[in-house]
Amino acid sequence: MDYVSALVPPVVMAAFFIALVVTIVKSQGGANKAKEDAAVDAVLARAESARQQDQHP
Repeated sequence: MDYVSALVPPVVMAAFFIALVVTIVKSQGGANKAKEDAAVDAVLARAESARQQDQHP
């Protein structure tokens, strides 16, 4: 019976990890993909412009 108690935590963690990966994969794309991509592009552009301004005082 000790082997059951030794195997339960890894099996439970594996199940949660698989559920997490499935949730992440399912949430990619869809109706909000363009909005999310635009938000990321805006943040990256803002960071790039701030970096260029720091280099050229």
